[in-house]
Amino acid sequence: MRQSRKLDHIHYALTLGDGPSASRFADISLIHNCLPDLSWQQIDLSTTVCGLELVHPVFINAITGGAKDVMKTNAMLAELAQQSRIAMAVGSQFAALEDPAVLDSYRIVRQYNPDGILFANLGAHVTPEQAKQAVAMIEADALQIHINTAQEILMAEGDRDFRGYLHNVAAIVDAVEVPVIVKEVGCGIAREQARLLVAAGVRAIDVGGAGGTNFQAIEAARSQRKLEEELYWGIPTAISALEVASVLPASTDLIVSGGVRSGLDVVKAMTIGAAAVGIATPLIKKLYKGGVAAAVLWLEELLQSVRQYMLLCGAQNRCELRQTPLIISGYSREWLQARGIDTAAYAQREKHG
Repeated sequence: MRQSRKLDHIHYALTLGDGPSASRFADISLIHNCLPDLSWQQIDLSTTVCGLELVHPVFINAITGGAKDVMKTNAMLAELAQQSRIAMAVGSQFAALEDPAVLDSYRIVRQYNPDGILFANLGAHVTPEQAKQAVAMIEADALQIHINTAQEILMAEGDRDFRGYLHNVAAIVDAVEVPVIVKEVGCGIAREQARLLVAAGVRAIDVGGAGGTNFQAIEAARSQRKLEEELYWGIPTAISALEVASVLPASTDLIVSGGVRSGLDVVKAMTIGAAAVGIATPLIKKLYKGGVAAAVLWLEELLQSVRQYMLLCGAQNRCELRQTPLIISGYSREWLQARGIDTAAYAQREKHG
């Protein structure tokens, strides 16, 4: 059943559109710098996440895994990661802990990308020992722990008991020898839970906000049911990123995913404070339509666009982007002001040094 579910997820991710919730990146406006005092060659895309050095901020976020039939997809993703020097997260490895027959569908990513940065992936319900097994399975450089309550309660076979997750995350952090990233799966993370996760010792928080691939819609399609509009639930990605950024200490990195679809979205996320940005469905679509070469080209064009917008903002690198002013308007401003987050401070930022 788990293998069938993973295949369904890929099918519906390819056929369903984003949303219907908006990511709210449109509520973020960057301010043009007519005197950038930069050359194109000076633009530096490198970044660091959980102490891991990345040549650029975009990575392949988790979407596949757990079925023999997706081995080819994982192999293509790993080849894309190797050719583009992009970090990659695998999908949930719990299927391989249950059924060793699908181990190779995960291990293949390390075979195709022997020197790349890989993130293991499991749900927050697993034991610390299982977390260590997942890391060892692909020789991972970090571990993603995903939280997907809204998706689970819409699955007939999904979990119904979510007690003890925070305690479990803290135990996993203590047990594994790699950094732990906690990510949502399309519903976002609010500042209250971000504080708790920081206290639990996680090294990065991936907001996984609403506005991109919608797993509630996918589960509704899988079960052939009409979903109540209110159950398209979650915090829009840009808002979630601003909520989490308002409470993160320097020791914990912000990762933004959920409807990141353009170079401008990437730059907006980094201006909010993201150390990295996760993308999944657009790359899967390119792989299925045109193979690895098409996905490599799309990613190269995306990164060129990131450079363009960084130059137009007068920001040479990630640190300068975090000092770049931005305007927060519309629904996002109303939300953040109601939550006591100072949106005007973002508009008054100035680059130092």
